[in-house]
Amino acid sequence: MLTAQKSVAVPNELFLELIERVSDARRQSDALFSLVRVGSLYERPIPERHRIIFYVGHLEAFDWNLLNNAVFGSKSAHPEFDRLFAFGIDPVGGGLPADLPSDWPSVEAVRDYVSSVRSVLDKNLAKIKISCEPTPARDGSPLRALLNVAVEHRLMHAETLAYMLHQLPLDMKMATLDPPILAGPPVAHRVVAIPAGSVTLGLGRNSETFGWDNEYQAHTVEVPAFEIDRYKVTNRQYLQFMAAGGYDTRTFWNDDDWNWKTARGISHPLFWKKDGNRWLWRAMFNERPLALDWPVYVSHAEASAYARWAAKSLPTEAEWQRAAYGTVDGSMRAYPWGNEAPDFKFGNFDFHRWNPMPVNAFPKGQSAFGVDDMLGNGWEWTSTVFGPFPGFEPFPFYRGYSADFFDGKHSVMKGGSARTAACMLRPTFRNWFQAHYQYVYAGFRCVSR
Repeated sequence: MLTAQKSVAVPNELFLELIERVSDARRQSDALFSLVRVGSLYERPIPERHRIIFYVGHLEAFDWNLLNNAVFGSKSAHPEFDRLFAFGIDPVGGGLPADLPSDWPSVEAVRDYVSSVRSVLDKNLAKIKISCEPTPARDGSPLRALLNVAVEHRLMHAETLAYMLHQLPLDMKMATLDPPILAGPPVAHRVVAIPAGSVTLGLGRNSETFGWDNEYQAHTVEVPAFEIDRYKVTNRQYLQFMAAGGYDTRTFWNDDDWNWKTARGISHPLFWKKDGNRWLWRAMFNERPLALDWPVYVSHAEASAYARWAAKSLPTEAEWQRAAYGTVDGSMRAYPWGNEAPDFKFGNFDFHRWNPMPVNAFPKGQSAFGVDDMLGNGWEWTSTVFGPFPGFEPFPFYRGYSADFFDGKHSVMKGGSARTAACMLRPTFRNWFQAHYQYVYAGFRCVSR
């Protein structure tokens, strides 16, 4: 005699994968903090940012305030830390933080907080994993969206912390090795003609792909024909700009950028250091002779000055998007090289290296139009001011993520760096920074119209 079997819920594979990605992202950030010698956790490598100790607590405070407040509702053991570590800073107008190391809790107390938050969150996630019934947030947002936010927020910080630690004195860090750099052919710079055509910016509301609020919603932009540099501008090319008096010629700079450069005494890229008659590149764990075929890392202000010197412009977001993802027949690729998932043969990204590579090191990553190195190896500045797409709606659980920066002071960056996670190499991802911020792993290429 057959008996009825009790139905068993089937785990949501995407949900289970997200829980594992939370753990992977934690390992990435933990490894980064382990590079800092304990006595240096109260340093402030970038004057405009918090001390390193803040970020040790911030990642867990963010996860707690996001997931617990929106979904789980467990009692906090450290409500004062939940508030203390809640928000980073993005100073506009030259204001700098003035706190002292003594204003912050001890390393032990912060690490205890991290441990306790992870323990409670993991127990709640385990309960949902067992029940196989992901719980929506109180505002109706799916837990999957919140977990994606938690993962990508942490991975973003794994990158921004990397360039912060880049500015930490070498003796305050535990050195690690980069994979070897293979010698390649000389870089043959040229421009690539991109025919007029349409390009899609943004994600559709019905997309299964996760996106941040500023990535919505999808819309079509007509892009007139233009020419774009095949490669990012290299250190060698930037030296030519400097030799031509680029930092001293007023006509290459707008008023705000000129005043900033002059007041700060800026005369070369932040990642460069003069050693007698030669230039060094300030790498994460050492100083090395300037690699001339690496992309130059500069602020938006410096990139714009170079473009004016070259009688060109920075590309718009739509132009960059078309050169990277567009095709001759009008379709769009998932990545510049096609639809294959990101792999190290295509570019310098996903935490594989600390340093840049020559701009022609990844010919397999070339776009359909023949433009190289558009994903990884350094973000790329555009001339587009960061703002909302038509139909923008802020995340109900993180209303200020993008909207707080629609202030006309931030420019869109596209592409990614060596420290950008693979999940953020999607075509719709947008990064943004202020024009005078020199610390990002960001380069550029120019266009002519």
